[in-house]
Amino acid sequence: MKNRCQWCLSDPLYVTYHDTEWGVPIHDDRHLFEMLILEGAQAGLSWITILKKRENYRKAFHHFEVEKVAAYSQRNIERLLADPGIVRNRLKIESVIKNARGVLGIREEFGTLNTFLWRYVDGVPKQNSWTSMAELPTQAEQSKAMSKDLKKRGFNFVGSTICYAFMQAVGMVNDHTTDCFRHKKV
Repeated sequence: MKNRCQWCLSDPLYVTYHDTEWGVPIHDDRHLFEMLILEGAQAGLSWITILKKRENYRKAFHHFEVEKVAAYSQRNIERLLADPGIVRNRLKIESVIKNARGVLGIREEFGTLNTFLWRYVDGVPKQNSWTSMAELPTQAEQSKAMSKDLKKRGFNFVGSTICYAFMQAVGMVNDHTTDCFRHKKV
């Protein structure tokens, strides 16, 4: 049996996410936008709740095509508020649109969302060596700086803890514990 990080529950969706995605470096703008949105949607909820709704989010938000989401109107917001497949929280839904518009601004300035985000770790994943979950931080100087910069650009649901969880998810930091079989692979 494979040794996994303690947070990885037995749900097959969770196991697949842990084993194939969490901590793997991502450089695709659409996927980065998706993960930033999903981490924000998770605020106050469990990650498994969001994982179970992930496909619904992709359908509801045009597979996270930034230009389409940035153009959403009040009509789209009302449609999303009626969609039981996503978290129907007005502030979270409106933040997706605001954040998409923010990504457009970032692209104008930096060329890509990838370039903007990965500069917080100088383009290289930070390799941590935590031996237990108790050692894992909930934020870091990089996530604080990212949060501050995103908020300055009009983003919502991007506090430093959400930004750190995002950094873990997209492989900007390797926070698999050293006893996890994924630690060395990532």
